[in-house]
Amino acid sequence: MTSIITKKTPRERSTDGGGSGLGPPWRVVVLNDNHNTFQGVAFALANTLPGVSYERGLGIADRIHNSGSAVVWSGHRELAELYWSRLRDQGLTMAPLER
Repeated sequence: MTSIITKKTPRERSTDGGGSGLGPPWRVVVLNDNHNTFQGVAFALANTLPGVSYERGLGIADRIHNSGSAVVWSGHRELAELYWSRLRDQGLTMAPLER
């Protein structure tokens, strides 16, 4: 009796979720409004999001103002929910979380 050995080709992992295997990242989107100042938006972003300085927050605020919205953070759902609610609680106008 002869046995046949076959070699399977390994499957490639999906990279849609940044290699996490959890699907695409969740996006936190801030909308432009008529009641927040550039400085207020920059402060809220810098106070909430890791790695965002006040100066970078001003740049993001400018992008929000000029395009109507901006993705300010993306990643795992739990952190997205946390950052979304903290930004909302600081008075920013938020779009619903999206993938």
